[in-house]
Amino acid sequence: MTYTNINWVSMTDDAIVKHIGSFIKEERIAKNKTQSEIAKITGLNRYTIGKIEKGGSVTLRVLIQVLRALDILHVLDNLVTATNISPLEAVKLKEKKRKRATSTKQKNTPQSNW
Repeated sequence: MTYTNINWVSMTDDAIVKHIGSFIKEERIAKNKTQSEIAKITGLNRYTIGKIEKGGSVTLRVLIQVLRALDILHVLDNLVTATNISPLEAVKLKEKKRKRATSTKQKNTPQSNW
């Protein structure tokens, strides 16, 4: 299933759910698994798997279980948030960065007369 240039913003919530359902169905078929097999792996019933594939709403937990059963959790890779820091914070961090190493200081111990 190859979709390019999908305008998610212009899609309704129902259309997005149906799109996800058809993606799940095509991935399941590509992996040569039946709905019953996925249901057994996930601990769900076959009706729920069919509901997902037809665009029915399910919880995120159920969706994750199905993605895991299909071994396609990698589709969640785009959900990672990047930590962006402001240029001012970057300069402050750079100033705090150590510029040279220092030797460890020894305790002031009295020197022997030797």
